[in-house]
Amino acid sequence: MKLEDIKNVTVIGGGTMGSQIAELLSNVGGYDVMLWSRKDETVKRGLDAIEQRMKKFFVDKDKMSQAQMDEIVGRIKGTTNISDAVKNADCVIESVAENLAIKKEVYQKLDESAPAESILASNTSQMNITEIASTTNRPDKVLGIHFFNPVGVMKLVEIVRGTLTSDETMEVSCALVQKLGKEYVVCKDFSYGFIGNRVYRALRMEAIQMVWERVASPEDIDKTMKLGFNFPMGPLELGDFSGAWGTYAVSEADALREMGPEKGHLHPLIRMMVRAGYTGGRQGKGIYAFWEDMMSKW
Repeated sequence: MKLEDIKNVTVIGGGTMGSQIAELLSNVGGYDVMLWSRKDETVKRGLDAIEQRMKKFFVDKDKMSQAQMDEIVGRIKGTTNISDAVKNADCVIESVAENLAIKKEVYQKLDESAPAESILASNTSQMNITEIASTTNRPDKVLGIHFFNPVGVMKLVEIVRGTLTSDETMEVSCALVQKLGKEYVVCKDFSYGFIGNRVYRALRMEAIQMVWERVASPEDIDKTMKLGFNFPMGPLELGDFSGAWGTYAVSEADALREMGPEKGHLHPLIRMMVRAGYTGGRQGKGIYAFWEDMMSKW
């Protein structure tokens, strides 16, 4: 397969990342895109989010006409039938929950329904690509293509090579990422968290420990990183925004297996937060709220 052979792309997962990736594929890549999710309401929410972003950031700012936006949005369709979603796909980009069991189940279905020559790419930020690929009959065509959030703004994409990923799959995927206007880095999947999240996890865990020790408030820790090191968002603020605390909790078993007990164990503060419902993300309450609601009373 070559880059020019890719005409139709399917995105598996209609959440925040999935809808942004679908938008990028249509807007910048010019591809026909199918967006799949398990529930009708999730598909609708993803498609509505695409239209709202396009209007807010492009039409309302006179960066494109309404007609251009309608053409871009019109190339994106939605479905809850996974077989229909991938039957014509030249490339599939999966962006479901960061849970290895869920991803394996999805990849078994993708392998059954997608054309044999289709590339299967995971937007995972940390899961082992080789293990995901092992559930398919085409491990040579499975790799990681990890977009950073927000997809339309962040220039970097991590391209992750599994043990059995072929040279052809890597070459086509690198070219695809470039066509989408992104810079890429390549890494092997020996590292849990690949490049970016392995480094960032260590920084965030130190920030969590400082809150646990009451060295400073979450706000002041983030302020230090933003004003002292020019971070656009602090590590704790970003954790609240992205829902990282819930993600860490559900992936603890994988982290322990990949990183060992010293680095893989869930920090007790994160465990307490998640048990109390302070997961961040759409739920809204994270470490900032936990500090105000709970830690100030201890």
